[in-house]
Amino acid sequence: MGKQADMTPEQCFFAVFCIEALADELHTTGDKVYKMLTDDSDILDAYIVPHYDVLHTQGRPWLMQDITDLMKAKGVSE
Repeated sequence: MGKQADMTPEQCFFAVFCIEALADELHTTGDKVYKMLTDDSDILDAYIVPHYDVLHTQGRPWLMQDITDLMKAKGVSE
């Protein structure tokens, strides 16, 4: 995924979870969300994967709000 080379299986599973949950939240496809988090920004490689230890302990509603807020702050949209 993206530029992240050293991703644990848990981080990979979490990244996929975030992408698919955001796709549901944004009423779009996982492919589009992946592009938004990698090509349009560095959110996946610079935030979601490196902060897995903290982020994976949060509930889905909080996590979706946190990531969508970050996307807005970075000007990322469909």
